[in-house]
Amino acid sequence: MKKILTYYLKPYYRRMALGFVIKFIGTIMDLLLPWALSHMIDQVIPSGHREEIFFWGGFMVLCSVLAVLFNITANRMASRVASDAIYTVREDLFSKVMYLSCQDQDRITRPSLISRLTSDTYYVHQMLARVQRLGVRAPILLLGGVAMTMILDPVLSCVLLATMPLLAAVVVAVSKKGIPLFASLQSSVDSFVRLVREDIAGIRVIKALSKEDHERARCDKINREVMEAEQKANMTTAISNPAMNIFLNLGLVGVIIAGAYRVNAGTSQVGKILAFMTYFTIILNAMMSISRMFVVISKAAASAGRIDQVLSFPDEREIRPLEVGNNNPEQAGPMSGCPHIEFDHVTFSYNKNQPNLWDISFRLMKGETLGIIGSTGSGKTTVINLLMGFYRPDQGVIRVNGQDLASMDLHELRSRFGAVFQNDVIFENTIFGNITMGRDLGENQARKAVSHARAAEFVEEKGGLEQQLDIRGANLSGGQKQRLLIARALAAGPEILILDDSSSALDYKTDAALRKELKEHFQHTTCVIIAQRVSSVMTADHILVLEEGKAIGYGTHEHLMKTCPVYQEIGNSQMGG
Repeated sequence: MKKILTYYLKPYYRRMALGFVIKFIGTIMDLLLPWALSHMIDQVIPSGHREEIFFWGGFMVLCSVLAVLFNITANRMASRVASDAIYTVREDLFSKVMYLSCQDQDRITRPSLISRLTSDTYYVHQMLARVQRLGVRAPILLLGGVAMTMILDPVLSCVLLATMPLLAAVVVAVSKKGIPLFASLQSSVDSFVRLVREDIAGIRVIKALSKEDHERARCDKINREVMEAEQKANMTTAISNPAMNIFLNLGLVGVIIAGAYRVNAGTSQVGKILAFMTYFTIILNAMMSISRMFVVISKAAASAGRIDQVLSFPDEREIRPLEVGNNNPEQAGPMSGCPHIEFDHVTFSYNKNQPNLWDISFRLMKGETLGIIGSTGSGKTTVINLLMGFYRPDQGVIRVNGQDLASMDLHELRSRFGAVFQNDVIFENTIFGNITMGRDLGENQARKAVSHARAAEFVEEKGGLEQQLDIRGANLSGGQKQRLLIARALAAGPEILILDDSSSALDYKTDAALRKELKEHFQHTTCVIIAQRVSSVMTADHILVLEEGKAIGYGTHEHLMKTCPVYQEIGNSQMGG
């Protein structure tokens, strides 16, 4: 919360100060109305002077008009400040999410990032707007109302002041307990967002397996948890309103009884009692507003803490390369005789307990192709994650062009790659937009990439490069998606090409044609191909066989068919012996 108030609101301090002054003047106008009414009833009307009656009546009308105008102006300024500030918060938060390291993303989880960008920023926005509107008005009405009652009748005001410590105790107790409850609520919302995200993405699988009822039961369970957490938080904060009503109404009863005795004794006047009751209503409404404001602040405090947690993570761009090995940024290609890609006894674990890769070593010269094959969960994709700098190895060294990956700038490193990942994403954009992805690529480059990816025929059938695609490529088949993703990877002429199970939806003929295109037109591009089919990697210069994170075979297809039982089994089962 401190960062929101001190950093993001700092550019708006002057505008907020002006808004507070305007709100203050409008609130004072509201406070003058009951006092003017009391003066008219007790002093002006008994005197019978019509001019004074019109004067004070006009004064009350003027106060009313000014109160409306000043409050509307201040509220509009408050809304603008809140909107502008939260725009900057969302922008910085989204930028931070884009540059979070994969390790930090895994720690926070993607559903939680979504809820922090949506519901958490909404609660903070509500707080900024509410505090500016009521943060000045409600305390001034409260303190001003008490001050005016002291001026009108100090004895009766003491009856009212007796309830104030009780009201303060209620506000403090409820706020202290409410903030942790709202933090717990947001954690439950994260789980709900995760479930909805998974189910919407996998709706076809759910329907195909007739598991709608099962998913409804899961949703009902998590939704019930969210409901119970929300009920607990809201019921806790809801105590404040009835508690304040009880104390203030007891105070009002005491004021009426004491006022009746004082009027009867001639020590007070009817107009003062009427004004006193009006001020009492103002004080009651001010206390209720303050109570509601504390509820909003409780929600926002929990949300602001979650937002600040993300903003406090180091930016991936701020992680300085290690000063190790050869660190020459002007080096564009491999040194003479130096491997283009090298894994030197690399070990890595996601959870830092059980290794996901164990002592992996291989070397690729420029233009060579490495095929990686193995069972599900054997660590194939982890090799790619390490090579592209998404994670750093726990042991060993990864080199590109002879340079330690840890000493390279991440942006410069990744600019060398063209990659197609497992379950890669097609965006709701044109075919051209999905290929270029905002890069400075022309239409000719996009068309060449489409042709090399064996996608030209279906692209023309769809209506050309400007054809709009649905979110996640819902209007494309599996094979069409994969060819479009390969075109995206090839479009910029990458130095290193990563294909992570990118041909699983292609027929054997198209897969073979694609490999032929790569061999003919990208002979100087170093390729790393992950596949489940032996036919996709059998022509590779090197093949790495993984099993439970360990290398159990390395060599050419012919060598592995003679020396690696696991590769033999895969090859025989797929190619009929």
